[in-house]
Amino acid sequence: MAEVSPRQRNRLLITLDLFFFVFGGVSAAWLAYLVLQAGISPGWPMLLMVLFWVLAAYLALPRIHRILTAIYLPDYFIGRARTADGLLGDPVNLALRGSSGQIHQAMRAAGWTRADEVTLGTGWRIVTSTLTGRSYAAAPVSPLLLFGRQQDFAYQQEVAGSPSRRHHVRFWKCPPGWLLPGGFAVDWLAAGTYDRSVGLSLFTGQITHKIDQDVDIERDHILDTVTAAAPAAQVELLRNFSTGYHSRNGGGDRIETDGDLPVVDLSGLPPTATSELAVEPEADGVHRPPQVVFGALVAALLGLEYLGLLLLLLVPDSPTIGVPPPITGVEIVAEGVFAAMGLVNLLLALALLTGRDWARVLLCGSSVVSIVVAWVGNAAGTERISLSTNLAAVAVSVLVLLALSSEPARTYAEARRSRRKSGKGSPAGP
Repeated sequence: MAEVSPRQRNRLLITLDLFFFVFGGVSAAWLAYLVLQAGISPGWPMLLMVLFWVLAAYLALPRIHRILTAIYLPDYFIGRARTADGLLGDPVNLALRGSSGQIHQAMRAAGWTRADEVTLGTGWRIVTSTLTGRSYAAAPVSPLLLFGRQQDFAYQQEVAGSPSRRHHVRFWKCPPGWLLPGGFAVDWLAAGTYDRSVGLSLFTGQITHKIDQDVDIERDHILDTVTAAAPAAQVELLRNFSTGYHSRNGGGDRIETDGDLPVVDLSGLPPTATSELAVEPEADGVHRPPQVVFGALVAALLGLEYLGLLLLLLVPDSPTIGVPPPITGVEIVAEGVFAAMGLVNLLLALALLTGRDWARVLLCGSSVVSIVVAWVGNAAGTERISLSTNLAAVAVSVLVLLALSSEPARTYAEARRSRRKSGKGSPAGP
């Protein structure tokens, strides 16, 4: 049998990932429909309508947008950032020259606060702060993508102590040798907007900040504060850099701009203590994303469930003193299956945590099989999916598929594989 070349193996993996990604989006939409169907009943099942909104807004619609925008949106610089769902986000309305330390120095001197990174803890804190009206000066901003990656850092100014209203600006480091259209060389690009309130996204229904539509006012506010605090900064204006337009951002908010792009040169600022102001090094995809942790947790719990069933078989129901219970052939086979499935799932969980792509693909494949079997049974009427049958099991399979077919999960596996090939070894966990 001919050996599979690395190129063929990579092509096969790309094809499988594309299938898992698309199938995951279709499965999420189907799961949302099943929950909606179960929730249209009098009494407590009506509470499932909240779960339907969560599934539709945070799982199904984002994945569908991601699939469609990969088809019709160009993958090159057009003066707009993109959301994690692939939608066009805020306009790029600032460019900068200088080091990261000089940007940090200028922004802090101008009275801006660096935004925290998005984590479970900071996400929960901004929710509670918004609901209670408490100040959170370093509240995180949602990730937007430029050059295929999210912002390197962001700064903000809270207004009247309310986390729902704030000035904020995201910064992206330009790739080496990259030039703006027209041949202008800059080191950083930025997108500044003003959050006026909290509401629902027009395109996904997610809870998000709503921005003021005149983004030029925010651009000028950033310029005024920075140049006032750093007189050595020089500003060059690229007029009509992009055609002035009216549009919407990824949350559906209207935006309008004159298309001018200020270029702020901070390279003349005096040197700073870069150890205090430098950007923290990125994880290079080697820290485990929550999607991978979730998939591994489900696999581990499934493995423990099989081992628990094995223990139930090994412990007799009503043992007779001094007389061991007879063991049938069926019990021996069942014990072997439970032991094998338990160990296999625990092995998959461990392999997934260490970035083994084969484990991710196997778990995605097993989730696809489970979803297809459930769909066929439901369509044929042999096993209707409902709250009292296997809706929870179907939901777990869909969630695992969505998690492990996501871009963070793929990037993590690719980064760990690259590190192993380069001989750098396995870094510590998150």
